Amino acid sequence: MNVTLDCVVVDTPTGPLSVLAGPDGAVRAAGFTADPQTLLPLMHPGLRGPLRQRPDLGPVTTAVAAYLGGELTAIDTVPVEQHTDGAFMAHAWEVLRAVEPGRPVTYTAYAGLAGRPAAVRAAAAACARNAAALFVPCHRVLRTDGNLGGYRWGLDVKRWLLAHEADPGTGAGTGAAVRR
Repeated sequence: MNVTLDCVVVDTPTGPLSVLAGPDGAVRAAGFTADPQTLLPLMHPGLRGPLRQRPDLGPVTTAVAAYLGGELTAIDTVPVEQHTDGAFMAHAWEVLRAVEPGRPVTYTAYAGLAGRPAAVRAAAAACARNAAALFVPCHRVLRTDGNLGGYRWGLDVKRWLLAHEADPGTGAGTGAAVRR
């Protein structure tokens, strides 16, 4: 059964952030785009629904504003709802939420944190299929050599997020040590 999803577009220093939330307030999708409709195909079909634009999503919008203002853990308690067909991916998304701001990890380290050190490709797939950017912080995962790798919303956005988390006072940090 499709339910109406509330959506908001928040202005950020790195561009618009669209957020879709279910009737319980849990984030179902988020991404750095001005068009919330583009997030629907990223979601599990069972979580999709028609969108209703809102000026504010209450605690979700408040958490985003606090994160942008330097309270980097403000987004940690925002509930997220994503579905997948595999238990590893759901677990990997939960593990990713525990990766601390300013302490990015490599895909290899991420696979290890998820309990399957040899499953580096599966860890990368979890990042690639993550529909709730920022709230499930796939931007905190880097290539083994420390390079940025990819990011659905562009490397400039990923670079800004990592810099903001390395130095939340300015958003222009020089980077953080990478856990390999």
